[in-house]
Amino acid sequence: MDSRERTRAARMPRVTRSARPPLRPAPATRGAGELRLIGGQWKRSRLPIPDSPGLRPTPDRVRETLFNWLGQDLSGWRCLDAFAGSGALGFEAASRGATEVVLLERDPRLAASLRSVQQRLGATQLRIEVADALAWMAARIAAPFDLVLLDPPFDAGLAEPALDAARLLLTGHGFLYLETDSAFDAGACAARGLRLHRHLHAGRVHAHLMRPIDTAA
Repeated sequence: MDSRERTRAARMPRVTRSARPPLRPAPATRGAGELRLIGGQWKRSRLPIPDSPGLRPTPDRVRETLFNWLGQDLSGWRCLDAFAGSGALGFEAASRGATEVVLLERDPRLAASLRSVQQRLGATQLRIEVADALAWMAARIAAPFDLVLLDPPFDAGLAEPALDAARLLLTGHGFLYLETDSAFDAGACAARGLRLHRHLHAGRVHAHLMRPIDTAA
């Protein structure tokens, strides 16, 4: 190797075994996500899940089981989704033919998201109200409902007061659904004039379907 070759070699960068490839950029952070409706005319339609503290949509398995219990055709039913959140329960009821579905959501941002989905689907049977669920139900400003859906935040202590208020809005032959993180026993239901019709435990979720005691089994 002559002097010019030695000079050129000295100028070349050295590559050692310990050299590491440059770090790849981190993947973009995803949003809160979305869910899909599982039945009815809007089956597989997407609902966004806004990034909101405490928002916990009902899992697919639980929704599927609930509407298997109720039957897939809710034609003529009036339904109330009292803690709407993502709207998963209320939109599932509307998708299965419910005549009227009222969704209550006290967060204006979440209510706006629900209205956006309503417009996209052309869901004219839905009525979305920005309201506190307990106060709205206590006012009893609506005709009785065939189905009341209650999925309050687990850590807010709302299950029992919501159940008390919702019972007064139920038709004599109606259904009341309650989702909690602990089981509601038959005695707690009976004290409110309800009987436990069905119960499912899936992960952290306890799903209860109740009916008025005087309703035939």
